[in-house]
Amino acid sequence: MPIKSANAALMSILAMAVFLAGCQEEAAPPAQQKPKVGIVTLQAEPFAVTTELPGRTRAYRIAEVRPQVNGIIQKRLFTEGSDVKAGQQLYQIDASVYEATLKSAQASVASSKSLADRYAELVKDQAVSKQAYDEARATSLQAEAELERARIDVRYTKVLAPISGRIGRSAVTEGALVSNGQAQELATIQQLDPIYVDVTQPARDLLALRRDLAEGRLQKSGDNAAKVTLKLEDGSDYGHEGKLEFSEVTVDAGTGSVTLRAVFPNPDKNLLPGMFVHAQLVAGMKSEAILVPQQGVTRNTKGDPTAMVVNAENKVEVRPIKTERAVGNRWLVGEGLQPGDRVITEGLQFIQPGVEVEVAPATNVDNRGGVSAQPQGQEG
Repeated sequence: MPIKSANAALMSILAMAVFLAGCQEEAAPPAQQKPKVGIVTLQAEPFAVTTELPGRTRAYRIAEVRPQVNGIIQKRLFTEGSDVKAGQQLYQIDASVYEATLKSAQASVASSKSLADRYAELVKDQAVSKQAYDEARATSLQAEAELERARIDVRYTKVLAPISGRIGRSAVTEGALVSNGQAQELATIQQLDPIYVDVTQPARDLLALRRDLAEGRLQKSGDNAAKVTLKLEDGSDYGHEGKLEFSEVTVDAGTGSVTLRAVFPNPDKNLLPGMFVHAQLVAGMKSEAILVPQQGVTRNTKGDPTAMVVNAENKVEVRPIKTERAVGNRWLVGEGLQPGDRVITEGLQFIQPGVEVEVAPATNVDNRGGVSAQPQGQEG
């Protein structure tokens, strides 16, 4: 009996062990699921390479109105701050002295010409010497020159506008004595349509632009010209587009920059000389630019930019990249990524290189790569 009881107990223990082993097999955890990530598939797109620089407006042409004869100002014939036309009379200088000089010169011409004509007949008959005739002829020519000078002086008593434009305040009033060669101008005229905008650009940026153009990475926006747009001091956009007209050929040794001059149409005279503006230079076009959402760009331990990319086997790999500039909520990437690459922007905290992942379109960026309006809790 004791032997049978021992066998029965042994059989019970074995049965219990088999049962527990079966339970453990049934309780084994399921296979680990693949991490789910949101990706953006990159596409090449045309991109205008622009640079925003501060600048100031300059008048297209400036002319100082100055007297060319001496005298008293009798009249001012313009309204300060108005637009004037080239050749329009601005001032009248007292012309009485010059008109008297003109009449005297006319009389001298008549007298000397009459004498020269008489001597011309007499010299043929040898009634006067050839020298006397030559002197009479020279006196006649000198009198004609004095007459022309007198006419010019009378004409200069009318002070005319040398160019068309907007005239500023008058520095003199009626009754003021003015003289030829005086330091003080009577007024200043500025041509405002078109108008210049002078901006400065670092020489290194200009060199990089020229290098990109020479190596074919950029396409010119025009025939040896770049398009320019303006933002005014209040942040509004100026309604007319300009073009780069002049680039200084020397670098400022103090600032290391070059001066760029753009010209803008200004039909409404909204731009005035001296205004502070921001010029956006459209320096060229990248026909196949790669723009990556900023959520997809991280930094390694050295601080270099990288991107997590899903390869053809749906495995994660790290790509070192070279970013050129921020464009809104995206980075312009120069090296490291190609069209068709799938960049991870969501779920970065759950993955590491070499891990196989399940991909889905990213919800934290829109179709253009900008930030989506999705709540922050859905990111990652």
